[in-house]
Amino acid sequence: MPRLAEKLPFLLILTAALIGAVFLRDKLSFDALAANRTALLAYKDQHFLLASLGFGLAYVAIVGLSLPGATMATLTGGFLFGLFPGVAYNVIAASLGAVVVFLAARAGFGAAAAARLQNSTGAAARLQANLRENQWSALLIMRLVPALPFFLANLIPAFLGIRLAPFALTTLLGILPATFVFTSIGAGLGEVFARGERPDLSVIFSAPVLLPLLGLAALSALPILLKFLRKAR
Repeated sequence: MPRLAEKLPFLLILTAALIGAVFLRDKLSFDALAANRTALLAYKDQHFLLASLGFGLAYVAIVGLSLPGATMATLTGGFLFGLFPGVAYNVIAASLGAVVVFLAARAGFGAAAAARLQNSTGAAARLQANLRENQWSALLIMRLVPALPFFLANLIPAFLGIRLAPFALTTLLGILPATFVFTSIGAGLGEVFARGERPDLSVIFSAPVLLPLLGLAALSALPILLKFLRKAR
């Protein structure tokens, strides 16, 4: 029973993610935000603190249960609260949701998998050892480069035995640049709605945005490179 109780939160997250992918994809969408924007703004203007708390809890739930709609939640944060405090709300909520997934995965299956890897031999064990030795740089690169799905970026560290503090701090710092971009897009949605258009989310892959992110990732990889050069000598 204790082992089942430890696995239950992660199994619930996987179940919620599957249900959300099937039934909620159209509910947490740009069209849903466009249809409810007037009511959301009116509630925020009348009950700012409650709206802030409700938005934060909803965002944590979306990320923590791995539901579709995290990008739309980020845009909504910018639309409702502006660039500031919207970006702070988005970064904190997304980080808390990521920690929920990380802790659930580590308690359910991750800790046992990490222990088996650590006690094994071969390429997998060496990979785990190298990642744990360079965990700060590796985790930052994983967050800064928008190539790995957010859900996997929450799971992989849990299965490699990464500690909570490095995971949480690198998540908070690593998602900040991209979250800033998407929050700023959300802050300008009023004009997009007025024109009857949809936001261009491909801006994250444009050179002015992507190149600085890659530059930050390269800077994060510098300690790994220096360690490799010292060992080579």
